[in-house]
Amino acid sequence: MSKANFQTIIRPKRHLFDLNLSELWRYRDLVFMFVRRDFATYYKQTILGPLWFVLQPLLTTAIFLVIFGRIANIPTDGIPPVLFYLSGVVMWNYFAECLKKTSNTFIANENIFGKVYFPRLSVPFSVVISNLMTFVIQLVLLLLVLAYYVWEGQARVAVGWNLLLFPLLVLQIALLGLGFGVLVSSLTTKYKDLVFLVQFGVQLWMYVTPIAYPLSQIPERWQVWFALNPMTGVVENFRFLMLGQGSIDPLTTWTGVGVTLVVFVLGVLLFNRVEKSFMDVI
Repeated sequence: MSKANFQTIIRPKRHLFDLNLSELWRYRDLVFMFVRRDFATYYKQTILGPLWFVLQPLLTTAIFLVIFGRIANIPTDGIPPVLFYLSGVVMWNYFAECLKKTSNTFIANENIFGKVYFPRLSVPFSVVISNLMTFVIQLVLLLLVLAYYVWEGQARVAVGWNLLLFPLLVLQIALLGLGFGVLVSSLTTKYKDLVFLVQFGVQLWMYVTPIAYPLSQIPERWQVWFALNPMTGVVENFRFLMLGQGSIDPLTTWTGVGVTLVVFVLGVLLFNRVEKSFMDVI
C-alpha cells in the first residue's frame, strides 16, 4: 500500500461553493465525540442533571396554561390545553437549542479551531445531533401525556400514513436551526454583540409562532405574514399529524420549507467563507 493513502493534504478553499461536505462523513467519529462532550459538560455540575430535559417543557407548559389558558382564556381548537402547549413547546425547544448553541460556534471553539485541522462544520452538526437526543426524550414525555389523555377519552391518536411525514418536520427544524445558527455564528466573528441579541431574538420569535395560541386565532389579514415564519408550518403540521386537529396548509408548509432551505444554504455558504479567515478577525 502506498504511503499516499495515509496522507491528508490541506489546501485553501478556492471558491465559495468549495464545501467538501464529504469530510463530515470521514470525520464522523469526531462528530460523535463532540456529541458526547456536549452531553457530559452541559449537565456535569447540575443538581438534577438530565432531569432538566423533562422539567423544562413541563414548567413552560404550566406557565402557558396559567397565562394563556386561565388568564387570557385563549381557546386551543378542541385540543386539551396541556397537550396543545406541550406539543408546541417540544418542537420549539429543539429549534431554539439548535440555534442558540450553534450561534457561537467560532467564539466558543476558537482555541481548538486555531490548533488543529478538522471540518469546522462538524461542531455545529454535533450540536444538532446532541439536541436531537434531548428532543427524543421530550417527545417521549409528550407521548406519555398523550397516552394519558387518550386513556381518559379526551384525545385521540392520529394514526395513519401521514405520520411518516413527521421525520421531515424534524429534518426541517434541524436545517433551520443549523442554518440560522451558523449564519449568526459567522457574523459574530466580526460583530460580537450579536451574541447578546440571540437570546432575546429567540424569545421574541417564540411569541410570533403559534405555540401558546392556535393559528386560527390570528386574523386572516395577518396569516400571510405568519406563513413567512418557517416554524409556523412546523408546529401546525406537527399538531395535525400527532393529534389529528386542524389541517395542513400548503401555502404555509411550502413557504416554510422554502425559507428553511434558503437560510440553510446561505448559512453554510457564509460559514464556509468565514472559516478561512476568522482567526485573523477574532
